[in-house]
Formats: sequence, structure tokens, C-alpha cells
Amino acid sequence: MSKICQITGKKAITGNNVSHSKRHTKRRFNVNLFNRKFYWVEQDTWILLTVSAAGLRTINKMGLDAALKQANEKGYLTEIKTLDF
Repeated sequence: MSKICQITGKKAITGNNVSHSKRHTKRRFNVNLFNRKFYWVEQDTWILLTVSAAGLRTINKMGLDAALKQANEKGYLTEIKTLDF
């Protein structure tokens, strides 16, 4: 699975490590990602999402259904895994 948030679309970017002698080497700035289970009330099921810390705050602010709808419109939401217990 790639390191992309399914709610905000954030992904890793590249940059440089700069040493004291101003020597530049390539590095990656990864996203703070979590695999979290959410209960989707509208569908009456548990889903598994890969979300960033900013994505968790978005879900807390807007609600899960609105955040999923917005992510789907922007094309960030590729696949939702449902969990069966």
C-alpha cells in the first residue's frame, strides 16, 4: 500500500538533507499515517482507512460521512476495506 492519506491525499515529498558543510543529499519527508478502523453509521459497517493526522482531525471536525464524500469527489478515496466480524 502506498503512503497516501485516503482523506486528504497527502503523500511523501522529497527534499534535501543539508549538512553543516552545506552538502546536499536527497531525503524523503513521509506523511504521519495511521491505519484506523471507523464505524460508518450510514452503511452500518466497520471500515479500515489509511489516514494522516490531518485526516483524523478532518474526520473529527466534519464527520466520517462528509469526509468520505469530499475525499471521493477529489479522487483521494480509491478503495474502502470493510471489516466483517
